[in-house]
Amino acid sequence: MTKKNARSSGIILHITSLPSKEGIGTLGKNAFSFCDWLKKSGQSLWQVLPLGPTGYGDSPYASFSTFAGNPLLIDTADLVSRGWAKKADTAVPDYIKPSGKIDYGAVVWWKLPVLYKCAAFFLTSAQDEDKKRFETFKKKNRYWLDDYALYTSIKKYYDAEASEKKVEGAASRWNEFWPGGLARHDESALSEWTAGHREELEQIKVIQFFFFSQWDSLKKYAGENGIRIIGDIPIFVAADSADLWANKKFFQINQKTLALKAQAGVPPDYFSSTGQLWGNPLYDWKKLKEDGYSWWVKRIEHMMKLTDIVRIDHFRGFEAYWKVGAGEKTAVNGKWVKGPGKELFDVIKKKCPRAEIIAEDLGLITKKVAKLRDDCGFPGMKILQFAFNAQPWTEESAENLYLPENFETDNCVVYTGTHDNNTTVGALKENPPLYRQNIASYLGLNPSLSEEQICSALIECAMKSRARYCIIPLQDVLNISSEGRMNVPSASGGNWAWKLDELPDLSAAKRLAALVKEYDRINSL
Repeated sequence: MTKKNARSSGIILHITSLPSKEGIGTLGKNAFSFCDWLKKSGQSLWQVLPLGPTGYGDSPYASFSTFAGNPLLIDTADLVSRGWAKKADTAVPDYIKPSGKIDYGAVVWWKLPVLYKCAAFFLTSAQDEDKKRFETFKKKNRYWLDDYALYTSIKKYYDAEASEKKVEGAASRWNEFWPGGLARHDESALSEWTAGHREELEQIKVIQFFFFSQWDSLKKYAGENGIRIIGDIPIFVAADSADLWANKKFFQINQKTLALKAQAGVPPDYFSSTGQLWGNPLYDWKKLKEDGYSWWVKRIEHMMKLTDIVRIDHFRGFEAYWKVGAGEKTAVNGKWVKGPGKELFDVIKKKCPRAEIIAEDLGLITKKVAKLRDDCGFPGMKILQFAFNAQPWTEESAENLYLPENFETDNCVVYTGTHDNNTTVGALKENPPLYRQNIASYLGLNPSLSEEQICSALIECAMKSRARYCIIPLQDVLNISSEGRMNVPSASGGNWAWKLDELPDLSAAKRLAALVKEYDRINSL
């Protein structure tokens, strides 16, 4: 196995981006084949995005649950092969396109009803041994699964009712449109709901059993091939989530009206002149502390069962978070409020001693944020695209912290770019000429070289850096331009939809394998 702190490298590719006949990447055959490709490439890390069920906007960072798995990632062919579904029930209709970008509307319309049908089949026809495994799964995950199933069932009913009445936005406003007892999570109301929806609730749990069974198989296969999986969790949860609904005491929410007191975001930065208004509920860190941070401990424990390393998005929010009024339309009018700091991570380290965490320390990073990251011993992120701009090169340019020679330590993760950036080829094409000239000059290249050649050289630059971990978006390995961009922060619609039409070929694997050998980042399995 690859040693925990070995100098190593890997690829960012979310599960949704794998090629698939189901219109969206799944945990099926191609996920295993991608592990094979990673091994042939000498890679020992596979970074994915959050795995939870996605809602409006299809963002993995706005999930209905921080604990549940995304049903859309379940591979229906695998369910058939396990004897958990009938082949006739899983036929993929013609309107689901195997190539091109993900059409989430079409995939949801087709796949969710199919999964409920598969779950019904499982409950009546699965082997006794599989049913026992399901019962064990329910017991082990009761701390989140029961509430998630209830939330999903209630939401499904009242979202449909709101749609019939053409009430806009009701789907995400359970605190306004659900009956009081259900919205408040009253035990009597939930017992009554459970009594009338037992079959549906059980099916929802079976669908989660499907997801985690397939994920466990994939993670095991990855580990057997020397691949460690890097997971991802947002610092905040969605307002439209079982997390908030079932744990209101831990959030800044009016306990009587159930309205948010404030919302999360970030101030204006290089991504947006008005900041980013995320709309997430903010934590009541005082209440969390009084409870021993148990909810966060469970969250990290859960992620460490699913992955080998976890990247926490928006790490700076633990030092101080940007608090915006509930009625604000942009993130401009906010203020910094002190977060839990190192105390939270001391508890997590004590309760989860094997947890390995990467701090997403991008954005407005102060000395206090950097100190928190370093005091916790977490590696931060270095983005090579951020090391350059379209301005004349100066002495100040040479001090950019994202330039490899300025990395303060090897305890960091270097990337060419992330899911929030344009691809490197796309950035080279879209930025003013001076941007590519600065990169080419820094790398000792002729600026007239193609974007693809410069991108390849930047990947090599990342590989040879002192950073312990080097992670490259697959789009950069394949020299894909802006059509491969995963997300444009603050832009609504069109994000998270990029998908491969086919797995990368062996020529790309050989190029990577040569680099990891030259710069001592070899998968040591």
